[in-house]
Amino acid sequence: MTKHVIVIGAGIVGVSAAIWLRRLGQDVTVVDRDGPGMGTSFGNAGLLAACAMVPVTTPGLITKAPKMLFDRDAPLFLRWSYLPKLAPWLVRYLMHANDKDTRRIASDLTEITADTVDQHFALTEGLAARSYLRKSDYVFAYSDRAEFEKDRYTWDLRRDHGFVPTLIEGPEVHEFDPSFGSKISCLAVVKDHGFVTDPGSYVAALAQDFQNMGGKIVKATVEDIDTQSGPVPKVITSLGPLEADSVVLASGAWSKSLMTRLGLNVPLESERGYHIVMKNATGGPRAPSMISSGKFVATPMQMGLRCAGIVELGGLDAGPSEAPFGLLRRKIAEAFPQLEFDHEETWMGHRPATTDSLPLIGQIRQTGVFTAFGHQHVGLTAGPKTGRLVAGLIAGQPTNQNLTPFSPHRFGS
Repeated sequence: MTKHVIVIGAGIVGVSAAIWLRRLGQDVTVVDRDGPGMGTSFGNAGLLAACAMVPVTTPGLITKAPKMLFDRDAPLFLRWSYLPKLAPWLVRYLMHANDKDTRRIASDLTEITADTVDQHFALTEGLAARSYLRKSDYVFAYSDRAEFEKDRYTWDLRRDHGFVPTLIEGPEVHEFDPSFGSKISCLAVVKDHGFVTDPGSYVAALAQDFQNMGGKIVKATVEDIDTQSGPVPKVITSLGPLEADSVVLASGAWSKSLMTRLGLNVPLESERGYHIVMKNATGGPRAPSMISSGKFVATPMQMGLRCAGIVELGGLDAGPSEAPFGLLRRKIAEAFPQLEFDHEETWMGHRPATTDSLPLIGQIRQTGVFTAFGHQHVGLTAGPKTGRLVAGLIAGQPTNQNLTPFSPHRFGS
């Protein structure tokens, strides 16, 4: 049966859901205040990170985090004025920094990240947006073997899920990629990954493909979702109410307030991410490369070299901080001493982070409202599969995947 579905959010998750819904014969309207690909989907490393299933909350984080906050070369920042508001979320988040929870979370995340390259290619089958996709290695760059060994716990987890790196050391590092400087002498290379050459334009192209398929996009602010006054949900927007048979909530870090109006208090915070684009760059890496010392990924893109990463906790309202950009610049210069570029562009955005590092995928009670947000670091990676899963739920298509770990009710009624 054809339904009218409203998708709230025009990032990679929302647009992916919209395309799959159209393919399943549904009537779909996407609503977003800024337009396709303008939020977090614009500013990221562009990486299809199949092996990115290990959460930040690994064992030992509780003792390491305070030291990192006072180390100018550590990729963790905190806006101290935000700490009183952040504290309840932070306590629940750090409670997962143990072996049992880390293994459980990694196993659950693998279900939505491991086949990311296949999912992106399936999403773009026959679409113009396919031109933005590239298959590639994923390179992890370390100063030496000892620094690699410090990540042994994470690499053991990756191996458990089928991601075994090839180690390259010494002079062979420069033979593999001459862009790396002398401070990097150990690489861990994982095959069968990919990246997007321009994430914002990719999502915009997907949105155009969606419209070419008969979908509709409305630029408006969503103020509320009314599930009480009628038999179907009603989305209250700045342009007036819109009725739908089903609603997909895919507005990332901005989903929390709408969830509260629906009666669910989701522990969701913004993990503020930063990137710098070196325009028209030369001397950068040939494949997406995670620079371990700065915990950022350097990705060759159409506009230049994009270096993205860093974790800052500070909420949705404050503007960018300068310190994360300073750290990025120092670590970029260390990793790629031959890098040359015309000028740089900076960006800061908001990754939606839950206390258990898992997104919310599923229906809220029997309201017809389906959640698809909270992906933290893996939004671009897991967006197409999340959209496909939600579209299947709405269209009555069976899934072989257990979605219980991603239930929107797992934090309470």
